[in-house]
Amino acid sequence: MEMPIPDARVLARRDAILGRLRAALPAAAVIADAPALRAYECDAFTAYACPPLAVVLPGSTAETAAALRVCHEEGVKVVPRGAGTSLAGGALPTADAVILGLARLNGVLETDLENRTIRVGAGRTNLSVTGAVEADGFFYAPDPSSQLACAIGGNIGMNAGGAHCLKYGVTVNNLLGLTLVLIDGTVVELGGDVPDTGGLDLLALICGSEGQLGVVTEATLRLTPKPAAARPLLMGFDDNAVAGACVADIIRAGILPAAIEFMDRPCIRACEAFAQAGYPDVEALLIVEVEGTVAEIADQLDRIKAVAAAHGPVEMREAATAADAAAIWKGRKAAFGAMGQIADYICLDGTIPVSELPRVLAGISELADRYGLQVANVFHAGDGNLHPLILYDANAEGALARAEALGADILRLCVAAGGCLTGEHGVGVEKRDLMGDQFAPDDLEAQMRVKDVFDPGWLLNPAKVFPLAASAGRRAG
Repeated sequence: MEMPIPDARVLARRDAILGRLRAALPAAAVIADAPALRAYECDAFTAYACPPLAVVLPGSTAETAAALRVCHEEGVKVVPRGAGTSLAGGALPTADAVILGLARLNGVLETDLENRTIRVGAGRTNLSVTGAVEADGFFYAPDPSSQLACAIGGNIGMNAGGAHCLKYGVTVNNLLGLTLVLIDGTVVELGGDVPDTGGLDLLALICGSEGQLGVVTEATLRLTPKPAAARPLLMGFDDNAVAGACVADIIRAGILPAAIEFMDRPCIRACEAFAQAGYPDVEALLIVEVEGTVAEIADQLDRIKAVAAAHGPVEMREAATAADAAAIWKGRKAAFGAMGQIADYICLDGTIPVSELPRVLAGISELADRYGLQVANVFHAGDGNLHPLILYDANAEGALARAEALGADILRLCVAAGGCLTGEHGVGVEKRDLMGDQFAPDDLEAQMRVKDVFDPGWLLNPAKVFPLAASAGRRAG
C-alpha cells in the first residue's frame, strides 16, 4: 500500500510546532516522546503502522480548536482519532501528521429523557452511552461489535452500524446534532435537539465523512425506549447459500426482526471454542432476534420459522431463558476476537442487496479457492453488510499481499452485485484505491470538491478515502 512521502519542511520544524502546541494547550496534552508515540502508530488495521509527528489530547472543544488552529497555521496534517478501533486504517497516521485524540472528551453533557436525547463528548464509548440511561429504560441503538471500546466520534466518522441496525438504523439515523471544529479552528454547530432542523442537511454530510471535513467534539444522540422483551432464534443450515436465501425470504415476507446475523462453519467453530455458546456444528448459522410484547414475539417467531422451514434447517432453537439469549449473543459478539486466536485476518465490510446473498457467498467461496486462502464469514445479514474475514499468516512472505488482493476482488464482487465498498468500517486506506471501481472520475471529483470547501489545504486525515493519484494535485505536502 502506497503512502505519500512525508513533508520534509514539517519534519524540520517539529520542535517549533511542538512548542506552539504546548503553548496553546496544557503541557500534558501534548505527547512527543518516541515510546509513547508507538501506542498511536496504527489502529485496528494493524497490517500497517507509522509513528506520528506528535499526539494531542485536548480536554475540551476550545482546546481542540486551539490545536487545529496551530496545525492549520503551520501547515501540519491532522489525523482525528477516537478509540483506534478502525478496521480500515481510518486513524493510521503519517510521519508528518499530528494525531488529535478525542479520548478525554468522554463526558455526558446533557440528558433529556422527556425528548429522548443525550449529548455526549465524542470520546465517550458507544456502550457507555447506553450505560448512562439504561436504568431509566432507554438505550442507544447503534451497536458495533467493538461497542465496548469504540468512541462516538469514530462511529460518526464511519457511520457505524451494528447487529441491530436492521431495525434501528445506523449512526446517521440516530444522530441529531453535533459540534464540529473546522481545520482553521472555527467551531460550528450542526443539527440540534430535534429531527429535521432547518437549512442544508450538513449533519448527514459530516456523518460518514471519515474525518475529512472537520473534527467532531460533541454529539446529540437519539435515545430509544428499551423493548418490553427480546428473544433470539438460532437456525442451522447445511449450506451457506441456502442460509442466505432464507434471509432474503424473511425480508421479502415483510418481517422486520431487530437483527439477523450470519456465521459460516469456520466462524461457528472458532466462536464455539472461544465462548462455548452451544452452537451446532453446521455449515451456516443464523441468529434472528425479535422484540416486542410476548404476543408480538410469538407471532414474529412463528412467521420466521414458517419461512425458514421451506429451506430445510437442520436445527431451530429458541432461547428459553435470558441466559440462553446472552450465550447466543456472546458467541456472535466474540467472533472477531475468536478468529484472531486462530490466524491473522483482514476484515472486510462490503454491502450488497439482500437478494444477492446466495450468489455473492458462492462467489466469495470460489475466490477463496482461487487464491488458496480461507475465508470465514460473519455479518449483518438482514441489511446485506458482509464481513468476510480473510485468514493469512502475517509472518509468511507475500501472504499479506495475497490476502489484500483477494479482499479487493471480494469487494469488486460486492460492487458488481449492486452493492458498495463499505457498510460501516469506512474506506480509510484499506479501500482507498478501490474507489475507482465504484465511482466514475466525475463522481470522485464531486466528492473531492466538497473536501476543498471544508479543508482547502487537504490537511485533515491525509491519504485516506481518495485514491492518491486522483488527489495528487490537491493534497498538502
